[in-house]
Amino acid sequence: MKNTRFLFSALIICLLTGATNLIAQPLVYPLELGQRQQIEQKLLAAGELHSVWPYTGTMASDTLLYADIKPLPGKFSASWVGRKLLSESLIRVSEKQFTLSLDPLANFSVGNQPDASRGTWVNTRGFRAQGNIGSKFSYYTAFYESQAVFATWTDSITRALAVVPGQAFIKNFKNKGFDYAFSEGHITWQPSDWFTFRFGHGKNFFGDGYRSLLLSDAAFNNPYLMIRTKIWHLQYTNLYAQFQDLRKPAGADSWTPWLKKYATIHHLSWNVNRWFNISVYEAIVWKAADSTGQRGFDVNYLNPVIFYRPVEFSLSSPDNALLGGSMRFTIRRSIMLYAQLMLDEFSLEHVRSGDGWWANKHGFQLGAKAYNAFRVNNLTLQAEYNHVRPYTYAHYEPLQNYAHYNQPLAHPQGANFRELDLLASYRLGRWLFSYKMVACTYGADTAGLNYGRNVYKPYSTYVNEFGNKIGQGLKTNLLMHEIKAGWLVNPATNLQLNAGVTLRSESSTRCDFKGSEIWIGLRSALFNTYYDF
Repeated sequence: MKNTRFLFSALIICLLTGATNLIAQPLVYPLELGQRQQIEQKLLAAGELHSVWPYTGTMASDTLLYADIKPLPGKFSASWVGRKLLSESLIRVSEKQFTLSLDPLANFSVGNQPDASRGTWVNTRGFRAQGNIGSKFSYYTAFYESQAVFATWTDSITRALAVVPGQAFIKNFKNKGFDYAFSEGHITWQPSDWFTFRFGHGKNFFGDGYRSLLLSDAAFNNPYLMIRTKIWHLQYTNLYAQFQDLRKPAGADSWTPWLKKYATIHHLSWNVNRWFNISVYEAIVWKAADSTGQRGFDVNYLNPVIFYRPVEFSLSSPDNALLGGSMRFTIRRSIMLYAQLMLDEFSLEHVRSGDGWWANKHGFQLGAKAYNAFRVNNLTLQAEYNHVRPYTYAHYEPLQNYAHYNQPLAHPQGANFRELDLLASYRLGRWLFSYKMVACTYGADTAGLNYGRNVYKPYSTYVNEFGNKIGQGLKTNLLMHEIKAGWLVNPATNLQLNAGVTLRSESSTRCDFKGSEIWIGLRSALFNTYYDF
């Protein structure tokens, strides 16, 4: 607790002694993929993309989203009711030193899974409040309360995890459904053009891809403090986070029901020129309590400008250290070729020998993305390959694995997989169309043995020291197709009326599943949901 108080005290000192120059009001954009792509496209063309999400811009850059959409014609759309339904926040207060917008949020959908004769539905109600105080502070909070009956594959994943993927802890609802709720929020302080501080409970994403092998938004929200420093062509990000392990009760004498762990992350991004970016990434994860008692937030990891590996070594630390990096090439300001590398443990000698040593734990990502593809405005095409070896992200002490709330912090598959993703999206005015394909081969654990997919199992229980390869264990092939068409009802809340079809097949020597779901829904699309693993 003392170390945690030290962290908050340091933040308050920064707030009270920071720069006072006036800048535009800070604005944090949602993580939702469609909105992220709009921002990414403009930053890429300007040579200013650093691939840390959610993006913090300014009120002056509010036209980044749906800038080409014009008000609908007709008297109704110009009326107060029409504007609130189709183009504006429900309540908006705008004063010289204070702004506030309040919006109801929804996710109402109904569907059918024909192969299981199963009706599916989601009933989510929520609200959002956001705004600014003065020229340097912004705030955001949202709450969601849901009941749902999912397709059988999502139902199985949810029951295995005891959480709706990326969303919340579950309670059973009637016979087949789940009841769950969650909230998120942050405050942002931008004292100058160089520094941004964000303190919140939510998600962060590092990378250019649909997936991230560094840190993704696939797992549940968590408390964090982010410091962004932007100077010249460099952006340096410090992230201090707290995670928890739902599989490890903290004990009767603890104030919290689940054991905690902490992480500190550094990410340095350099736009070498308009067409080339390189970045490095490092993370340390440690449990909040060790054999000596309550450890808390280790002040040795507070230093924002130091490599963690030497610190960890000097402490004779058993903590979990990960290193990574990425590169991006830009072609004609609208096409990107990107790569990402994650190193958990690595031996060049064993890599060269090709002996499949269990402790060669690493992953890589290769991808390409094109905006306004074939000179068609708002047509985005993307192809991506992800490859993660067995036992990556795991640790001999499971509480120090690279995971949170029963899910991996990087790719939702965990480890021991290879995956191909193909995505296409197109917008014509308010009309929205998208297609996604996910083809994945992974090795599931079988016969009670640890073949390296589940990051919650200690890596010390590996099956073979050598000869490890992707797909070992119960080799399983997953294929998903998703087609959606919709209409943007209200750009202010990204409220969309959508209909879609999902096809899923999964095959191994023990199963051969083929299923489908047809659905229609109305959703405030402000965050991503991942049911494609």
